[in-house]
Amino acid sequence: MLASPDKDLPAAFEDITPDLRRKMPLLRGSLSSNAPMAPFSWFRTGGPAQALFEPESESDLAYFLSRLDPAIPVLALGAGSNILMRDGGIRGVVIRLGKAFQNLATEAYTLRAGAAVPDVKLASTAAQAGIAGLSFFRGIPGSVGGALRMNAGAYGAETKNVLVSCRGVDRKGNIVEHSNAGMGFSYRHCTVAEDVIFTQAVFAGTLGDRQGILAEMVEITRARATTQPVNTRTGGSTFKNPPGHKAWELIDKAGCRGLAVGDAQVSELHCNFLINRGKASASDLESLGELVRTRVKETSGVSLEWEILRVGRRCET
Repeated sequence: MLASPDKDLPAAFEDITPDLRRKMPLLRGSLSSNAPMAPFSWFRTGGPAQALFEPESESDLAYFLSRLDPAIPVLALGAGSNILMRDGGIRGVVIRLGKAFQNLATEAYTLRAGAAVPDVKLASTAAQAGIAGLSFFRGIPGSVGGALRMNAGAYGAETKNVLVSCRGVDRKGNIVEHSNAGMGFSYRHCTVAEDVIFTQAVFAGTLGDRQGILAEMVEITRARATTQPVNTRTGGSTFKNPPGHKAWELIDKAGCRGLAVGDAQVSELHCNFLINRGKASASDLESLGELVRTRVKETSGVSLEWEILRVGRRCET
């Protein structure tokens, strides 16, 4: 096991919230300074956000963005499952969508879901309504907003297969809408501008047998439990599958299964997952991921691309 050096966390960020409140007198959502981010990360690591904003509604989000200085960086945070927030914290504003964006309604064979709806809830609601085609969301550890941004998929299906349309708010506070065709979907990617924060989406399935759909979801749950490190501090799939390859197979052939840096470890159950065994820092996890990339490149000639989003400042060692 490789040793992990001690790290000194940086001082807190300058408090920008008083100025934000002064410029936004009609703001209704929650705004806090130097907010801890580790509780929102599935890895349970990372430094604070300079400012954390949790909007009360879509219109509140639009109001905030329309009055925010364009020079201030913005990061939209979803379920926290596919992100590594670095130890040095995140400069600018982190926007976290909460309960106001968890509405979910069905009509005929469609579902309208807020961006903060967990993927598993989307799948279970579809199943209860007898809507087939969305069961694969049971195997995705995230929320609707992240699924839209990444064209999330599992078990042979992807978001692009069931999305009808979606909407969001751009950096200027404008409401924008996109059809499925306008999303520019490809593998784990969409071409919608990075500054758009998705707020809701409409999905369509087909008529299905409720009991059959529920049985399919049970099988997906069983498959995940036996092949992936569920109920652990992980961030989901770490690297994208390179064309013609499976990332986990390349990692395994490179001898990285079980490899560790400090308390960060490559899962022995599924080696495309990194896990925090308890006291790993974000630096430990990122260093481990880069070590895996190096060894895979040396043994196979393939360059793995991170699927997990890494954000924030690095701490000096």
